[in-house]
Amino acid sequence: MRTTIIALILVVGFALPVLAEPGLTKVKSAHNVKGTADRMETVLKEKGMTVFLRINHSEGARKVGKQLRPMELLIFGNPKVGAPLMQCGQTIGIDLPQKALIWQDESGQVWLTYNDPRYLAKRHGIDGCEPVLTKVQNALKNFARAATQP
Repeated sequence: MRTTIIALILVVGFALPVLAEPGLTKVKSAHNVKGTADRMETVLKEKGMTVFLRINHSEGARKVGKQLRPMELLIFGNPKVGAPLMQCGQTIGIDLPQKALIWQDESGQVWLTYNDPRYLAKRHGIDGCEPVLTKVQNALKNFARAATQP
């Protein structure tokens, strides 16, 4: 019986996906950091989003004599979606526009990470804004998929 329980714990433990930090959605990329960021920027613009800023954190660190693994941040949004969210709860404006961090971990794997809209809604006490949250969640999932898949 004890062996069965231990075996079950091991199987379940290995079968579960890697969990991201609370409030973050982490998507594995098939591309390098620059390629993933380029693809993300392209899909965002194609879908009518404004890309406000692209920050190369590793390049910034290099300029001050520090070293970081490849890492870029895209800041993007669209007032057609952001404004309704802020109507539901103004303080969510501190977390908007949306951000996507594309980064390489210590093993060389590249990830695209973004804030989970439902986590942000909970953080800001937003209730009754379900259609907008669903739209944002689906859009982010589709943008991430387009940027990370082969």
